[in-house]
This record gives sequence, structure tokens and C-alpha cells, in this order.
Amino acid sequence: MSVPAARRGTTTVSDKAVRRIAERAAREALPGRPVTASRVSAAVHGRRADVALGVSLPYPLPVAETAREVRRHVSERTRELTGLDVSLRRISVDTLTGPPGTTAADGMPPLPTPSVSAPRSEGGDRRAPRRRWSRRRVPTTAVLLMGTVSFGAVALDMIRVRITHRPAAAWRTGTLNWLTGHGPGDTQVVLAGGGLALLGLWLTVLAVTPGRRRLLTLSAPGTCLDAAADRSAVAASVRCAVADVPGIGPVDVRVRRRRLVVRAGLAFGDRDTAHDEVAAATRRVLGGWRPRHAPRVRIMVRTEPLWQPPRPEAEGPPPAPVTPAHTPGEEDEG
Repeated sequence: MSVPAARRGTTTVSDKAVRRIAERAAREALPGRPVTASRVSAAVHGRRADVALGVSLPYPLPVAETAREVRRHVSERTRELTGLDVSLRRISVDTLTGPPGTTAADGMPPLPTPSVSAPRSEGGDRRAPRRRWSRRRVPTTAVLLMGTVSFGAVALDMIRVRITHRPAAAWRTGTLNWLTGHGPGDTQVVLAGGGLALLGLWLTVLAVTPGRRRLLTLSAPGTCLDAAADRSAVAASVRCAVADVPGIGPVDVRVRRRRLVVRAGLAFGDRDTAHDEVAAATRRVLGGWRPRHAPRVRIMVRTEPLWQPPRPEAEGPPPAPVTPAHTPGEEDEG
């Protein structure tokens, strides 16, 4: 009896192989533009592979559209080479890198940016969230460990008592005896109750607040992406654009959730003209980031100590000093 070829064996693609293929596919996503895959993880479940990717994208490029192109290429290329149903759940854009050979002295430092996440479904647009919510891993882990240790110790001691018929542990009986001898008015009980109340209030605040205040939600219509930008990255982009305005010296940019403040020093040139150009550069950068709720922009241009008002063009250049001609036969005085 012959066995069909499809049932003679099973081909298994390891997590490591999927990870290597996805990393190589990310480098090939943008022909002629460097894309570096810094963090790649993959998990194979049967015929399905879940991939998470961290990349460095070239600057200046639209973050949302570029991440979408990288996601599409990595998914298709990995699916083609492995034969698995690849789901690229998350793309994390770690940095924005400038052209080859640029350094921080050239005004092109790496700009840190947070994650750009793929949607849960492949089709249709999804409205970007108003705020980015933190997973609260540290508080959740702390509370979970406290509960596990406390209730686990009590449960283990009760099981030991039932199975071995031994008396309860000294720490459990001592705790019960202490509780029976102290009422609500005792100082220790009041302090313990106040500490638990503060802990409960802290956990409640964590549950009802987003927590990730440093992230600005970006709108990416038609890209099927959920994107956010770190405020420091937006501030660095605005700072670089404003510094390119003629006559502008030091620049300070502060990005808040609902307000963006630009303070620029004017070394030379007309103040009103510089103010308009700074405002235009700021709007141009914000238009590139496309925040879901555009912050109110406040521009402040101050003159530097050595600044002088520009001379009107009608006056022309200052006249050159006139030197009296020397007449022959006259003797110089002195």
C-alpha cells in the first residue's frame, strides 16, 4: 500500500528561520534606502507565524506610509519563502536615521520614535485612539506577585495542615492572635489601613489614566496603521526645521499634549519676516507628522544682543568717507 506524498512527512519551519527571513526582508523593503532591523521576534504556531519587528527608518520619510510599506513587504516576502500565514502584528520604529555620512554635528541626530502598530484586521480603516494607554506592566506585576505570595502561602499552609494533620504554621497563628488583640483604634491598624487606602487610590488612578503621556497619537488615514510619535522626536524635527530659517540662532521647542511652544533667537534679519518663516516651518513639520489633534502653536522670536534692525532698501548702502584731494604746492600742516 503506497502512502500519498503529502502524508509521508512534515516540514517544520523554526522560529529562528522565520526571524532571519523577516530581518532580511526588512532590509530589502525600501530599495536604495537603508532600513535596519534592530529587534525581530517570531513565533510559529502550526501553519501561522506571528512576527514583531523593530526597525530604523531613513529620514526624512513619512513614518506611517513607510512603516506600512515595510510591513507589507516583510509579510509577503516571509510568506513566500516559508509558506506560512505570516501576521506582522507590530512594527516598532526605534530611530530615524539621516543620509549616509551625516552626524549629530550636521544637524541630523537619530530621532527616537515609538511604535507603529498594525491593526487587528487586514481590511478597512480604523480610527486612531485619542490617547495611548500604557500596559502598566510594573504595577500589575507587583500586585500579582504580592497576591501570589500572600494567598499562596496561606493555601499551602492549609493544604499541609489537612494532609499531614499538623498544627498551623506559627506565622499564621501569630498573625491571627495579633489581629484579635488589636482594634480599629490602634495606631498600627490605622497606619496599615491608610497604606492600603493609598495603594488602592494609586491603582485606581493608574486604571483610569492613559499613562503614556510622552506619546502623541498620529492620524494615518487609509494606511491601516495605528501610529504614535514621541514628543521628543516631534520637538527635534521642529527644532531642525526652524534652525534652517535664515537669521535664526538658538531654538528651544517644547511639545505638550495640546500645545507646542517654539522659542527662537534672531541673530539678523527682519523680526516679522523671521516670525512668519518660523511659523511656516513649524506648520510644515506638523503637517508631516499629522497628529490626530493638532496642538496649538505658539511662536516667540526674540532678538539676540548683537541683533540690529535691517536698513531699509530705499536708503541704500552707507556713503563711503570722502578724503580731500591733495593740492600741489600746498604744505601739510603739522
